[in-house]
Amino acid sequence: MSRYRRARVPGATYFFTVTLRDRQSDLLTRHIDLLRSTVKATKARHPFYIDAWVVLPEHMHCLWTLPAGDADFALRWKVIKFAFAKRLPITEPRPAALIKRGERGIWQRRYWEHLIRDERDYERHFDYIHFNPVKHGYVTRVGDWPYSSFHRAIREGIYPVDWSSDQAEEQSDWGEPI
Repeated sequence: MSRYRRARVPGATYFFTVTLRDRQSDLLTRHIDLLRSTVKATKARHPFYIDAWVVLPEHMHCLWTLPAGDADFALRWKVIKFAFAKRLPITEPRPAALIKRGERGIWQRRYWEHLIRDERDYERHFDYIHFNPVKHGYVTRVGDWPYSSFHRAIREGIYPVDWSSDQAEEQSDWGEPI
């Protein structure tokens, strides 16, 4: 079995891409209330700050800042994925190997994680997250996507209400592959 090396820095900010096993699914947006309640319950038991988050039908991107002295983002993802899957009926196809291990077939086994290095890296990933629904063709304006922290960023004065692809296209190489 491969051993993945992850950067674990207590109190750091991380960018994540988490995807469903079925990349044609709309499970995340169809069950957005369940996802939100799962994240809220996880945060109550294992605190972290959500800097930015966007949920698309089959994947999501987010920036989290962990508490000082804590680098265990893996536990948080394990809890979120398990709790979300546990509350859904088993309707997804599952290979025999998953059934044998007692696993669901909802999530990809791994996720992309990136330790934010500096302010510029943070800004690029923050913008990437919010522009993602436009990038994937779900909307033409960032503010039209309802499952995004973009709306909070406007309220907090981080973005102007009309922040658009004009600004985002200047950053065409941000983010990580999904």
